[in-house]
Amino acid sequence: MQKVLQISSHNRNGLYDITQAVQKIVTDSDVQTGMVNIYAQGATAAIMIQENWDESVQTDVINLLNKLIPSGVWEHDKQDGNGDAHLKAGIVGPSETIPIIKGKMGLSTWQNIFFCEFDGPREQRNIVVTIS
Repeated sequence: MQKVLQISSHNRNGLYDITQAVQKIVTDSDVQTGMVNIYAQGATAAIMIQENWDESVQTDVINLLNKLIPSGVWEHDKQDGNGDAHLKAGIVGPSETIPIIKGKMGLSTWQNIFFCEFDGPREQRNIVVTIS
């Protein structure tokens, strides 16, 4: 089974919690034991599993990546000004795979799934959710 989630982003860099939307797809699939893969379509976006309790963690992730990979200093910036976005997306990675256990994602209490935007804002971003 496969579905495409669509979200919009509001900032150049940001983490967007998509956990509930993915869990709804898992629940609707009726799969009790399996895997769910979450894949960000786009070379300047990524998927990350991260703490969900305190937004400071998500802010820290963005601040760390901005310090490690500043904007405006990369060869690709000469073409379209988003060299840093490509590098951030490459480091974080385009997907995560989570086990499905008794019809629910096998995330721990403090884990959520985040879509990582590195080249926003964007009116539409696609996230492919595949269940097997």
